[in-house]
Amino acid sequence: MSMAPGDEHAERFTHLRPLLFTIAYEILGSTTESDDVLQESYLRWAEVDLASVTDTKAYLAQLVTRQSLNALRAQSRRREDYVGPWLPEPLLTQQDPSADVVLAESVSMAMLVVLETLSPDERAVFVLREVFGFGHTEIAEALGKSAAAVRQMAHRAREHVQSRRKRYEPVDPKVSSEITMKFFAAAATGDMDGLLEMLAPDVVWTADSDGKVSAARRPVEGADKVARLILGFVRLAGGEGRVEPAFYNSAPALVLYTGDVLEGVVTFEVADGRITNFYAMRNPEKLTGVMVPRRISR
Repeated sequence: MSMAPGDEHAERFTHLRPLLFTIAYEILGSTTESDDVLQESYLRWAEVDLASVTDTKAYLAQLVTRQSLNALRAQSRRREDYVGPWLPEPLLTQQDPSADVVLAESVSMAMLVVLETLSPDERAVFVLREVFGFGHTEIAEALGKSAAAVRQMAHRAREHVQSRRKRYEPVDPKVSSEITMKFFAAAATGDMDGLLEMLAPDVVWTADSDGKVSAARRPVEGADKVARLILGFVRLAGGEGRVEPAFYNSAPALVLYTGDVLEGVVTFEVADGRITNFYAMRNPEKLTGVMVPRRISR
């Protein structure tokens, strides 16, 4: 049975979609913009003569990278007016993070926050090289640069990331749900000592609200301050508020509701059995896609 011309395009794209989504998300830090990039990329791909494509994966990765970089440059202009810290949109993943540690780390909040400090080109090079294992020549084609320039960028980006990121520990889903429930119980009952026991002494709470809802405009540091902030949060929610455990960006998380209104997603990072970082997404505009589960792959 011969395929209609469009079917072959669709089949190849669909097969690689989780990988292409992951590339876009790691370059952009936004699930909704990654969806847009994939849609735009598919429209371009549908026009391509397949006889001219020698390697579908490399071709599509290059196409999605170029579209992602265009979107990232537009985004960085908008970000200049952003109020308070900027965090990536939470990613609801379906995988067990211990199944592919490299993939899990690459979409972790900690890694995405570090990737934010790279230039757009360096970020794309790092993602394509370190996470997806593309060659310098393939990356050079995506960026319209020489392979030598890409090799240099890859080296610089790797050093930059390594100097800024802590050791990554994939969290076993069973352990993470225990930590989540324990944390939740301590917060709900106002157990200050119980909370302090779970927090690393230099724990940091970072909230992204773009000034649209009340949230700390600067990161809050130290176990005592963070514990008080959490207990204040719980009291504020009162009888209306509820919290559900979840798993975002390959890490334990809590989803906050007031009645049926989604108020935020808080992911946490755990090292040596204690919580070292909280990332709280409170910006309503960035919460629109958080309940849509995504398939990622590399």
